[in-house]
Amino acid sequence: MGLIPRENEFFVYFEKIAQNVVEGAKALHDLMTDFTNVPEKAKKVLDLEHEGDILTHEIIDLLNRTFITPLDREDIHGLVMDLDDILDLSEEVADRLVMYRVTAPEAGAVKLVEIVLASAEEVSKAINGLRNLKRSRRVLDHCIEINRLENEGDRYSREALASLLNDTTDALKVIKWKEILETLEKAIDKCEDVAKVIENVVVKNT
Repeated sequence: MGLIPRENEFFVYFEKIAQNVVEGAKALHDLMTDFTNVPEKAKKVLDLEHEGDILTHEIIDLLNRTFITPLDREDIHGLVMDLDDILDLSEEVADRLVMYRVTAPEAGAVKLVEIVLASAEEVSKAINGLRNLKRSRRVLDHCIEINRLENEGDRYSREALASLLNDTTDALKVIKWKEILETLEKAIDKCEDVAKVIENVVVKNT
């Protein structure tokens, strides 16, 4: 980082953190769609979450040491915190799958993980566009897609929960999967929170 202009350092960090979020979502997707070696796969998500914490700490430290920043300080802070939350929630799901000794994934949860991954990929694309806001239309298109995915996530979450309540008589299983489904929905919501910050950045800087 020492050879990169201070202003560009922020964008390098944004992109690294966003890509790490994508990798975490991919690892969770792999766990959920190929339900083998679950503890090892969950550990991979945890390792990526720890890497995300390190990157978040580094960019916050950079923010505290920088007088003039390329974006408003509150936007930088909000963007980084929301990105970190996506990965935290992905890791929480992986952890619950191990802790609850889940033997097979629910179909609704698999669909929500697919939406988490798709949303994370759109987040990364939008963040990669922040370096050149002359193409802000492309950035906003990614934000629109994130909003669409969030609406889709809400719908699938309701359907999955209804199916769980109607088809399952095991109360403990219902409690476990309800928590997992809600956590996945929160991860999707956090992607939308990132999109809102990005939209705000675009409005301020174009």
